[in-house]
Amino acid sequence: MGGKNIIIVMDDANLDLAVDGAIWGGFGTSGQRCTAASRVAVQKKVYGEFVTKFAERAKSLRVGNGLNAATDMGPCINEQQLKTVMSYVEIGKNEGAKLAAGGHRLQDGDMARGWFHEPTIFSDCDAKMRICQEEIFGPVLAVTKAKDFDEALSMANDSEFGLTGAVYSQNPKKIERAEEEFHVGNLYMNRKCTGALVGAHPFGGFNMSGTDSKSGGQDYLLLFLQAKTVSEKVGATK
Repeated sequence: MGGKNIIIVMDDANLDLAVDGAIWGGFGTSGQRCTAASRVAVQKKVYGEFVTKFAERAKSLRVGNGLNAATDMGPCINEQQLKTVMSYVEIGKNEGAKLAAGGHRLQDGDMARGWFHEPTIFSDCDAKMRICQEEIFGPVLAVTKAKDFDEALSMANDSEFGLTGAVYSQNPKKIERAEEEFHVGNLYMNRKCTGALVGAHPFGGFNMSGTDSKSGGQDYLLLFLQAKTVSEKVGATK
């Protein structure tokens, strides 16, 4: 159930709502969930404003012990995953992406004993960069600029994965197009791309994100059964 999930933000979107969705979709659970947002495609008209607001929110997140109610984002799961996150930050820098927020391990105070990393945002990314194509599974997001909805959808589908995605727009026609053309198993409109409720919200993806057999739905139960085909010649029995 891997993912390289993307949030599309159009110029007619509620930007504050989109920033909030990108923050919690990307940095909730430190980005360590298959559905976490790791890409954001923003229409060029609102790109600068979105990146500024997004980076400011990321920098304000409180990183620390997850058992503390005041904490917004906890640590990476282990040292190896922290090293993976740090390696992708270096990859992003070397690819030429701009570091808009974060980018460093945190080791102050109690965090010196854990595997904490800053919420990290790369802007001015090219959709073909490794940080835009490979699953990082950590608090790192790549933001790309899209000239229009067509290009944003193309970026969204340019992935070997197809788990979740989100579209922020107040245009019903764009939302209808996304329903038809955005190739993911779980698509969200004007809300973050995480948070499916098992038992109420069937969940599963396409491509390298699964076979789209929805857990949390009735059709998933069929996977635990064995199908049998029975044929009988008509008239052979009385």
